[in-house]
Amino acid sequence: MNKDINQRVLEIRVNPEELNGFMEEFKPFVISTAEKTLNRYIDCKNDEEWSVALLAFNEAIQNYEIQKGSFLAFSKMVIKARLIDYYRKESKHKNLLYINKVLEDEEEIDLSEKQAIEEYQKQNLNEYRKIEIRQLTEELAKWDITFKDLVKASPKRASTRKIYNVIIKYILNDEKSLNYVLSKKTIPISDIEKNTLVPRKKIERARKYIISVVLIILGDYEYLNDYINLEEEI
Repeated sequence: MNKDINQRVLEIRVNPEELNGFMEEFKPFVISTAEKTLNRYIDCKNDEEWSVALLAFNEAIQNYEIQKGSFLAFSKMVIKARLIDYYRKESKHKNLLYINKVLEDEEEIDLSEKQAIEEYQKQNLNEYRKIEIRQLTEELAKWDITFKDLVKASPKRASTRKIYNVIIKYILNDEKSLNYVLSKKTIPISDIEKNTLVPRKKIERARKYIISVVLIILGDYEYLNDYINLEEEI
């Protein structure tokens, strides 16, 4: 479980007996990707789209190469592509559901079914977040940052969070600073101090948090992104 996800995928092709366990572990991720592609709830027992998504995830495992970047980002792309292909082939059917559209004459869902769907989504939301936390933990390790470091460095006060947001927005909007962060795996403290007027000590104290948030925003962390709000101003 502590291995890099990308490396685990490569090892699975050598040890296929680990495939089923891996696919079961990432079932919430496959469901999430399929539901967001189709913009609706997926019934794993009855929906053909679930089989299409699962086969696509397996296809991604078999075809993944390390130079393709993050496996989860690659597999998400494959799942979306196969679902779109599936709908194109099924377009002759009268009751076709188009991607990311809701039928105007959609059949009404009774309250109990809506509640069941909402409960299902709430239960799986935590699983989606766990997957992203695991992926982020692996990425942070390459920057010599642990997830505990991130939690510890997270601002407890709104005023501190606003100051950190100013720094993060500066980095994201300044190509030179962003390239510095990505290449040096640290932040350009002097440059930030000069352009944001934030004291050096505050910048140094926020280093791990700033780097982590930048990686979340730039990466494929759909659910962790919900916790980030850079629109607050001092």
